[in-house]
Amino acid sequence: MTRTAIALSALLALTASAAAADLGWSGGAAATSPMFSPTSVTDWTGFYAGVNGGYSWGTTTNTPAIGTAENNSSGWLAGGQVGYNVDMGGLVIGAEADMQWTNLAYSEPLGALGSFESRLDWLGTARVRAGGTFGQVMPYVTLGAAFAGGKSQVENDGVSTFRSAGHFGWTAGVGIEAKATENISVKAEYLYVDLGEQAYAGLPGGARTIGQKANIIRAGVNYKF
Repeated sequence: MTRTAIALSALLALTASAAAADLGWSGGAAATSPMFSPTSVTDWTGFYAGVNGGYSWGTTTNTPAIGTAENNSSGWLAGGQVGYNVDMGGLVIGAEADMQWTNLAYSEPLGALGSFESRLDWLGTARVRAGGTFGQVMPYVTLGAAFAGGKSQVENDGVSTFRSAGHFGWTAGVGIEAKATENISVKAEYLYVDLGEQAYAGLPGGARTIGQKANIIRAGVNYKF
């Protein structure tokens, strides 16, 4: 949870800095205008697509016949996203879908049976987003569904036995996006992902039920069409 708190603090700090940069000051008797206006000076409406990359860490629960164990997992991810925004003048709502390659995994020894590894090979989300605009900067919140392809395997004396399965769950997070030009924007994002549990049968030593939960920090670039 410490790394999650640090990640959230960093994103909130970026949001505060962006808002402060947009404060409009004036002096003397003419100082009658508001300190800032929530009205966007840049139109966010339209389709966009982009790329992103980042790091993930979390926990993988492993439930064999003898009981449940919780293990730390970590890995990198990279992929792309597409989406659509509607700028309502100070409020932007939209939808986004992304697909990532990832190597989020953990492994453990099994004694005479060899070693066990559980990992995610890919991860995707489909989410709604809502944000407030401060000039060219938009902090936002996001919520939606998450899905992934998992693999669990036992390796012993060079022989690998694996099973694949799909995971489905939910995700929520926060982010901040800023316009570099009228068409290009950059973003930083934190997501929490809960992919639930999935059974992997037919492995040496018996079937295992694997649960995946992860924290994701990533940065990206979008191009608005």
